[in-house]
Amino acid sequence: MRRLTYGMNVSVDGYVAAPGDDLTWSVPSDELFQWWSDRVAQTSVALYGRRLWETMSPYWPEVAGQPGVTEAEVEFGRRWTAMPKVVFSSTQVAVDPSTRVVTGDAVAEITRLKAEGDGRMDIGGATLAAAAVRAGLVDEYVLATVPVLLGGGLPFFTALDSWVSLRLLETRTLPGGVVLSRYETRR
Repeated sequence: MRRLTYGMNVSVDGYVAAPGDDLTWSVPSDELFQWWSDRVAQTSVALYGRRLWETMSPYWPEVAGQPGVTEAEVEFGRRWTAMPKVVFSSTQVAVDPSTRVVTGDAVAEITRLKAEGDGRMDIGGATLAAAAVRAGLVDEYVLATVPVLLGGGLPFFTALDSWVSLRLLETRTLPGGVVLSRYETRR
């Protein structure tokens, strides 16, 4: 059975995007960027909500042709483009050959995908992840906490029906004061 991980860069006050879907506050250090890139290389399938997909999909497949990009960014783009992906959307979205779109019940499809294989499955996008969290499907949480207060925006966690008890797996401080924390859901 696959393990489902929900992880993103998050502000100290718990947001993954500032108002207007602004992500400029969360530019990672080289070390954090490499950590995320290594995760992508080890991911068997990634699940995206439409909004996050529309942010990432135009950029990463074409990153090699952008001025001033690093070799690490080019490698991440290669890994990300090749990785199997599923986009959950109630509307039609354009996808690449390694991606498919699901328009139906997200929780049912995530449950099926968890049961279908081995390895790690990552989920990205706060709205999609909220449905998986409420359904008890998330096995691990990764928070790369950036030392900034946004005061509003898109929250990492939304309202829950009940508590989710977690066990700390790892914590480390990265350049720029970013604190990387990994938690496992207690079952």
